[in-house]
Amino acid sequence: MLTHMQPTSLYLHIPFCRHRCAYCDFNTYAGLESRIPAYVDALCREIRWMGASSVENLHLSAPIRVHTLFFGGGTPSLLTPQHMEAILGACRESFAVDSGAEISMEANPGTVTLEGLRALRSLGVNRLSYGMQSAHPDDLSLLQRQHDTYDVIEAVNWARQAGFDLLSLDLIFGLPFQSLERWQNTLETAIDLQTDHLSLYALTIEHGTPFQSWLRRGLVPLPDDDLAADMYDYASERLEQAGFQQYEISNWAKVKDGELAACRHNLQYWHNQPYLGLGAGAHGYHSGYRLVNAAAIPAYIERCQTMPREAFPVGPATIQAAPIDRWTEVQETMMVGLRLTGEGVPAAEFHRRFGVSLEELFGADIDDLIEKGLLEWDGGKERLRLSKRGRLLGNRVFRQFVGREKPKDWRD
Repeated sequence: MLTHMQPTSLYLHIPFCRHRCAYCDFNTYAGLESRIPAYVDALCREIRWMGASSVENLHLSAPIRVHTLFFGGGTPSLLTPQHMEAILGACRESFAVDSGAEISMEANPGTVTLEGLRALRSLGVNRLSYGMQSAHPDDLSLLQRQHDTYDVIEAVNWARQAGFDLLSLDLIFGLPFQSLERWQNTLETAIDLQTDHLSLYALTIEHGTPFQSWLRRGLVPLPDDDLAADMYDYASERLEQAGFQQYEISNWAKVKDGELAACRHNLQYWHNQPYLGLGAGAHGYHSGYRLVNAAAIPAYIERCQTMPREAFPVGPATIQAAPIDRWTEVQETMMVGLRLTGEGVPAAEFHRRFGVSLEELFGADIDDLIEKGLLEWDGGKERLRLSKRGRLLGNRVFRQFVGREKPKDWRD
């Protein structure tokens, strides 16, 4: 089981955008930039409340240790350096933030400046993730992105000038009208930018998005799953040639200074370790609870102003707090751990955490999935991981380990 001695991560949600993209179903809002100052004030209130409440209710002698922070959105790069300074100051006052903590920030090309990036770097932000998505103007237009490839090149160059060593690019494949050749050209452009991390996501048509409406009206074709699989296979081979190592279903990194430049914050999720979600609509997992905050910006601000006296990990903006028992934790650990294509689920770590072996709990399912070519043991049963074929059929594998009845002899 998780303990309070384990380092925690902080996810900080910034829900503002200049324009909401056609594929996006995240908790984001366009045209509300005037609410940013009040929102930042509310976020700082929530941070300080959670820090103080955790010490009080967990009976700690010192604040919770934090080793990664991630500003996601939305478009966090719409915040001014003064906003970021206030938020980071609240985090450092309220938690024991490691001196070498990874502090990541999502940013859209076209929303950053060299001066602003230098200010962010001086505040301790040390990792940037740019939403490049594509190098082709037709793809960017379809996605309703507000930048072009020149903006991406400029943003990467400015980040390097500002002193950012850790840079990541997000790309989307499997788009309507996107050919394999067009995807290959996008991939080459990203490789040429010499960043140390790439995240590649297949387009999914989400409920309530313009893409879904266009699909229903026959304006765009249904995504071609076979072509998307070919794009994924090509990317896996090409990125390996370019010196990237795949460490998660959708993520690749280079070795930098003797260490893989993986996103340490996201590894916290995939290891099913504790994190606090702060901000409107943010999700968290701490002290045996899955937590969800109020999504609407006005409701979030109001909740953080009234500051009801709840018990940590429930906070002033929490609207859902679902207890996670040990059996659920086992299943979730399998689901997220198997996303790690190299590491997988280490057998010894699983036994240490849950007091039972992988084979005792899931032996028949593991054997079945290995026989189907979707799972494999690595290092003489040292770790269980997806096969190369299994990476394309990950959801089919994950379903084998979640939603299961608790074994009769199981004890929480």
